[in-house]
Amino acid sequence: MSGVFTRLKAALTRTKQNLGDNLTESLGESLVGNLKKILKSGAQLTPAQKQMLEDLLIAADMGLAQARAISASLTEDAPFESEKDLRQALAIAIARILSPYAKPLSLPRTATPAIILVAGVNGTGKTTSIGKLAHYYKAQGKTILLAACDTYRAAAAEQLQIWARRLDVPIIVGAEQSDAAALAYQAIEAAQAQNIDIVLIDTAGRLQNNQDLMAELEKICRVIQKLDDTAPHASLLVIDATTGQNALTQAQAFMAAADLTGLIITKLDSSARGGMIVPIASTCQLPVHFIGVGEAVEDLQIFDAAIFAAALTASESESDSKSDNEVAVIRAAIAQTGEIEAD
Repeated sequence: MSGVFTRLKAALTRTKQNLGDNLTESLGESLVGNLKKILKSGAQLTPAQKQMLEDLLIAADMGLAQARAISASLTEDAPFESEKDLRQALAIAIARILSPYAKPLSLPRTATPAIILVAGVNGTGKTTSIGKLAHYYKAQGKTILLAACDTYRAAAAEQLQIWARRLDVPIIVGAEQSDAAALAYQAIEAAQAQNIDIVLIDTAGRLQNNQDLMAELEKICRVIQKLDDTAPHASLLVIDATTGQNALTQAQAFMAAADLTGLIITKLDSSARGGMIVPIASTCQLPVHFIGVGEAVEDLQIFDAAIFAAALTASESESDSKSDNEVAVIRAAIAQTGEIEAD
């Protein structure tokens, strides 16, 4: 677990700088000074201190409702005996909101193939995420077929072909501007004939307000259901963490077109807005299956709320060897007190 924690902690550096590498800096000297006084006197957080904390959480793109819920939780838990206790309480509050949405992707065992549709706007890392998903499932002994259904952008098909060669998996590629739905149909037919376990369908990058491309996404779903009326078995939206809460608008639009079942959050290593996972998941009520924390193929990780919260709130001076214990404390707190609903 510590290896996952270490990579995630490094990836969240920019968000932590926004939220605060060090609570003395992030909360401000005056607030920490006041907190120390509060701890000595046994008093609770004042409204002004609570507002300062909410502002920090909002600055990390956690959203207003979620920031208020976290702040309320901390207010209930105060006073804190140390900065470490404050960090831990913050981590627990964040994890309690996220834990209902931290779910590994589950595919039906009876579906051959299991069909995963992947959507998103251009530049989110969608095609790269598909390559990493293929690596993830191949490492589990699954057979994979890639379907390059982004027929609008030649570079997308070329990129997916590179992944196919790198991973030694078959790929179906059509002509530029060809019918994406027909290509998806062809790919599933081929997978059925070859008894392949999983088909990963790459779709054209599209903005949520592009009605033609959104209609194409709906068409792909309709057409592949002629071969399997339960398909797609997972419809994943890839979201770029650097877009912050603007991703919420994207998610809501894609939910209508593709009946989304889950999210992949990419570029956490490039963003100061890693907190956006909190409002996106809780507002859309969608599970976050994977997060991208780097460029390496193994940097697509299963999302774990406790590890994420611990990494987000860890101090730079904190030893990674303590991470397992911190995560265990967070898990135990969630099990004991339940989840937080951010209304």
